[in-house]
Amino acid sequence: MNPQQLSLGVSLNDDATFENFYAPVESPNAQIVASLRQQIETANEPFIFLWGATGSGLTHLLQAACHHAQSLQKSFQYFPLFDLAGYAPDELFVGLEELDLVVLDALEEIINRPEWELALFHLFNRMRDAGKLLVVSAVQGPQELPVNLPDLKSRLQWGATFHVQTLDDSQKQAALQFRAKARGLELSDEVAAYIIQRLPRDMYELFWQLNRLDHASLAEQRKLTIPFVKKILGL
Repeated sequence: MNPQQLSLGVSLNDDATFENFYAPVESPNAQIVASLRQQIETANEPFIFLWGATGSGLTHLLQAACHHAQSLQKSFQYFPLFDLAGYAPDELFVGLEELDLVVLDALEEIINRPEWELALFHLFNRMRDAGKLLVVSAVQGPQELPVNLPDLKSRLQWGATFHVQTLDDSQKQAALQFRAKARGLELSDEVAAYIIQRLPRDMYELFWQLNRLDHASLAEQRKLTIPFVKKILGL
């Protein structure tokens, strides 16, 4: 569907779906998921800005948006700017207004770079004129993000802005168990608490370590016990 995506070597994480994103019912994050789904389906709001702390799940949500667009047979392009900041933005952004959805992950990586800010300003305008959806993320909100180009600064405040909330430790434990269950793993409260207390609280790191445990559990045909987790993760 997206030859440019293939040429850039960019791929989506299969686990990064809306269904796999832990968001307690009635929480702000659950409302964000619902809004993203709706806008991808209807494109009533042409611009969405997500912001939150590192590890809050921004990349997961952006890739989930792409998976959802794909399920609806819509065209899309995902740009992880932390990997692509060395590219020429005008070349990356050419013709993107022909797609239904364009996603830019980690705007902070290209802010304060004149050629990038100008290219993003023009992309914003082309996407809006074409009635297509642009979704971006950053670690700061659109007002706080230190954008140099005044016209771009104002554009970034035009759309719907959502603050993705960081989970507390009990919610991170629940999220870890939620993801484990989706993988067919039994992760008890005791073992989940042990992992949370001894690993960095970043959800990306926690899920990456869960992936290690999943593979080791399958390979050794072992349940996830504290001694087994301690051995595999070197805790």
